[in-house]
Amino acid sequence: MRQLQAKAEAWNVTLEETRETPTSLLGFGVRAGHRVVLKITRHEGDESHSGKVLEAFNGDGAVRVYEHETGAVLLERLEPGELLINLEDDKATMILAGVMKKLAHHQAPVECPTVADWGRGFDRYLASGDRQLPIELVHEAHALYQELASTQGTTMLLHGDLQHYNVLFDNERGWIAIDPKGVIGEWEYEVGPLLRNPVEQPERFANPETIIRRLEILTTLLPLNYSRALRWSYAQSILSTIWGLEDGYPLESNNPSLTLARLLRALL
Repeated sequence: MRQLQAKAEAWNVTLEETRETPTSLLGFGVRAGHRVVLKITRHEGDESHSGKVLEAFNGDGAVRVYEHETGAVLLERLEPGELLINLEDDKATMILAGVMKKLAHHQAPVECPTVADWGRGFDRYLASGDRQLPIELVHEAHALYQELASTQGTTMLLHGDLQHYNVLFDNERGWIAIDPKGVIGEWEYEVGPLLRNPVEQPERFANPETIIRRLEILTTLLPLNYSRALRWSYAQSILSTIWGLEDGYPLESNNPSLTLARLLRALL
């Protein structure tokens, strides 16, 4: 925790509580009378530049950032921080649609990758020689992903991981997004992560009726193309499975992303 304490001193934060997660060091405290959260990422990755992404969102549907550098951010603390996963599914989907609307149409920082950059995960997997995933699914999803990436409409800064665990309730500001990855793509790309979650509730998300209902709500409340959102979500689910393998997780028979991918494929 020395790294956390040193950063707290540099940013004039009085720490009251610290926590560790597999990916981050977290400090909860006060600066200039405001309750804040200090977060340091353990490894270089998607969230290392989250400070610049949050700065670009400028508090529009996203947590406010007070200080940032590569691998470290100082954020407003959301109170009470209620999780979206606790709500009935239709209501949760409507809230996610509202957050998506607030996050839309912001200029991306230069550090942000594009969805095409993220799609290189397919090439890495095919070149790796790993065959845990059905290879025909990988080729099919790869081709679909490339086709969608090359025919996008207006692109913008996307959260990149907008789902039930990354939206919290604040008494003053309402439902607010946290932990953006930051990627440049068309709006329909943002739908994939919320269809794959809550990951710990497969009985909820891995249900064709739930998938269809969520897509109907999103495309009713937002000017999204239903077919493109569905196809992006299928291709992304295979890509998400690949990312899990790259992170060292074994492919279990009940893998959430692969389970969803098979359900989405049947709906194409």
